[in-house]
Parts: sequence; C-alpha cells; structure tokens
Amino acid sequence: MRTEDYRKLIDLALEEDLGDLGDITTQSLNKDEGRAVLISKDTGILAGSEIFQAVFKRLDPQIDIQFFFKDGQSLEPGDKVSQITGQSRAILTAERTALNFLSFLSGIATRTRLFIETASRYGKAQILDTRKTLPGFRSLSKYAVKVGGGKNHRNGLYDMILIKDNHIDLSGSITRAVEAVQKKWGARFTIEVECRNIGEVKEALASKVDIIMLDNLDLDKIKEAVSIARVHGRTQLEASGGIDLEKIKLLSSTGIDFISVGRITHSIEAFDFSLQIEDKKTM
Repeated sequence: MRTEDYRKLIDLALEEDLGDLGDITTQSLNKDEGRAVLISKDTGILAGSEIFQAVFKRLDPQIDIQFFFKDGQSLEPGDKVSQITGQSRAILTAERTALNFLSFLSGIATRTRLFIETASRYGKAQILDTRKTLPGFRSLSKYAVKVGGGKNHRNGLYDMILIKDNHIDLSGSITRAVEAVQKKWGARFTIEVECRNIGEVKEALASKVDIIMLDNLDLDKIKEAVSIARVHGRTQLEASGGIDLEKIKLLSSTGIDFISVGRITHSIEAFDFSLQIEDKKTM
C-alpha cells in the first residue's frame, strides 16, 4: 500500500468529522497519555493496519501503535489486534475514522477470502475484482482484495484494453474493434473482449485476444465456451455478471480461468472491531 493512496482520504475523513471546532466532547478532557486496545468482534481477515496507524499519527505523530496481527492473518472474536498508547485526546478523536478504514478494508479482505475458498473447492478459477469501487477508494479496495488472496483486474481505464459490448456495437464487430486497438497500441496492453454469445466467442478467438469475458452467459454456454477455447489453448476465459457464492460453485466447476466479482468491493459488510480504553485513570 502506498502512502499516496490514503493520505488525502485521511485528511478528507478527519475534516468531515472535525469540522471547524474539532472534537468538542473530547476537548474537555485532560491531555494525559492513555492506552487503548483494538479488539476483534468478528471472524475474518485483517486488512488496513497501515492506514489505521496513519490516522492516529496524523493527530499525534508520537503515538505508539503495536499490531499483534499482520494484514492477511485470520481474526477471531476476542482477539487483541492492536494496542495504542499516546495522547488521550488524539486516541478518542481519531478512533472512528481509523475504525472506519480498518472495518471497510477488512470486510473486503474477508469477503474475498470466502469467495476464493468456495471457488477452490469446486475448481481452479481465480477471483478477480472489478472497477465497481467506492469513488476515491479504488487503490485501497484493490489492496484489500489482494490481502484476501484475490487478483486485481485492471486498475482503471488506462492499464488494460477491455472491449465491451458498447465498444463492439460502436465499431461494428469484435474484429474491427480489436483491429482498431491494435493499430493504436500494438502489443502494449493485454486485450480482453466481452462476449455475449458463442458466435462472439469464436470471433474473439479468431482475433487472438488474450482474455474473453463471458458476461451473464448461462452455465451451458460457459461450458461450451470453455471447451471451444481449450482447442485454441492460448486465450483465457473470465465469467462475470451477478456473481454470488452459489454461482461461484457452478462457475468454478466449468474449468473457467477467472471469475470477476463486483460484490467483493461494492457491497461489503464492515468487519466489526471495538476500541476500548484500558487506562481510565488518565481520562
């Protein structure tokens, strides 16, 4: 995780929480040091420890934070995840912002791991994320997916060619669309094409693209596409569209290479943590 991925987000989050007056409740308390512990109240995967620490250090650069688990490790309810020692005011003021980041990212990692474990029981399909992310949180969300064991699809519109249905319709055919991007970019980028039927799959294979996305195709059509693609041997196949855990089981069993899942970043249940003050006599 890069510092530039979250520095502005921390400033924005603290600004919306503190407004012009700051934490008016905590301001009445003394400035003595305090100690707090971060407790897991959930079962899943930790992600976001770096940004969690950065929030506190934004308010108190001298604050001491110890993590007893690393990103990617499993947590159980009752686990003591971290200990924070420093200015009591800074601890209480940063608490909610830090927990919001940690809970969100750990939720993504946890959901990703669940999808991966389900897919691995039925096949070898790898789980990909999508661009369906909360605006501004793209890099952080994709980091959490990797922590959970998933693979990042393209980061944005700039690092991979993805010819979708509207591009095909605008160009007139898959062949024309592929020729146009190859003329513009040569072999600089991976080329993926979204296919809506078996005819388009055959056309994409003839165009020698790198990946074919099968969007919302039924299971029989996906099995047929996998069988056709295996003859060519080079092009990989990705399934997408309304993927849930039940669908993962069926799709992974077809022998498909990738399954892209929007819900691991756009519909996340936050991981439950609690920050508890240990040293109350200084408050």
